[in-house]
Amino acid sequence: MSRKADCYDNAVAESVFRTIKEEGIGDRVPETREEARRRAFSFIEGFYNSERLHSTLGYRTPNEFEQMKLDEESKKRQSA
Repeated sequence: MSRKADCYDNAVAESVFRTIKEEGIGDRVPETREEARRRAFSFIEGFYNSERLHSTLGYRTPNEFEQMKLDEESKKRQSA
């Protein structure tokens, strides 16, 4: 993270929210908060974390990256 009031302070979170709005929710405004919550959750769990490749993660999905880190940690514990 950067210092307080730095322009990069919330860059990652803002990027995620922009992606959810543009790719997940789309142009159609949800009629209720519950519908917005369902659509956002469906996008995040159904596409963003499982299929969408992220350049900051070495062009892996977040699920693949997390599994890779868990496997590395498991190997470290086994060898110790």
